[in-house]
Amino acid sequence: MRDWQDAWWNALYSNGGFFTRGERPAGHFRTAPLVGPELAEALLVLLDRVDHGLGRPSTVDFVDMGAGGGELAETVLRLAPPRLSSRLRVTAVDLGPSRDIPGVHWFHELPEQVLGLLVGHEWLDAIPCPVITVHNGLIRRVLVDEHGAEQPGPEAGAAERDWLRRWWPGAHRAEVGTTRDAAWAAALARVRGAALAVDYGHLAADRPGDGTLTGYRSGRQVRPVPDGSCDLTAHVAMDACASAAAAGSTVLSTQSAALRALGLTAATPPSGLAATDPAAWLSATAAAGRAHELLDPAGLGGFHWLLQSTAGTPAPQLMRA
Repeated sequence: MRDWQDAWWNALYSNGGFFTRGERPAGHFRTAPLVGPELAEALLVLLDRVDHGLGRPSTVDFVDMGAGGGELAETVLRLAPPRLSSRLRVTAVDLGPSRDIPGVHWFHELPEQVLGLLVGHEWLDAIPCPVITVHNGLIRRVLVDEHGAEQPGPEAGAAERDWLRRWWPGAHRAEVGTTRDAAWAAALARVRGAALAVDYGHLAADRPGDGTLTGYRSGRQVRPVPDGSCDLTAHVAMDACASAAAAGSTVLSTQSAALRALGLTAATPPSGLAATDPAAWLSATAAAGRAHELLDPAGLGGFHWLLQSTAGTPAPQLMRA
């Protein structure tokens, strides 16, 4: 038996682990950057607002943190408008094998300084964290074997107990977000501009009572087993992450509301266009379908967005009318 946090990390990131051997999230679950170009287009609107707040510096960064296959970084680079593209530096950061994408800088660690926008799309949920259970009135860490069998372990430490009492009181089982909070705060500390986390998440008002740890394999949700055969993920306490970072401003939103604020719409084209320009009608109809998927509050539109500007820099006005 091993502590769940250690087993989780080993299963994903050790030599030969799920991600380090080159598995890509897109091969195992639906991810917004692969729906189409609409997410990248919306993030370029946000980047333009950040760039404006920074005074249009000679170089502006877009950093894709936890980049997976680099699809989001690649699309942002390809679609950047001229007033950004001539100054844009696109960086993908991931612990897995890098891809050779012309124009995209690839690193295994976050650069020391980011001037612009950092985006962690489904990054925080893949950071292993302590898994606890309340057993006989005690808060205990959960142990697990390579087959996924569990048993209560030693009592949780003071930091885990304090976090649980503040952010997830009353849970019978929970993923304690101390590691996610620390990772987010450390990332934001390297940014001048803004950072955005987009993830499966929850807030204090809607925490589940029994945790969210699960697995994904080949498009199916499966029992979480730390043997390297599946992705392991748990929802993120987004409000806890927001509180952990020293920020100038903070916006917590759903993806649906945020994307609408950035101009995305699922409006279908006028029917008359089908007669006058069938190709344009088909293209616009397909785009509306993709936008609907990104905006659907019962699906990808229900993702949580945490946007924080750094101290001393203007807020990018995500919710501008």
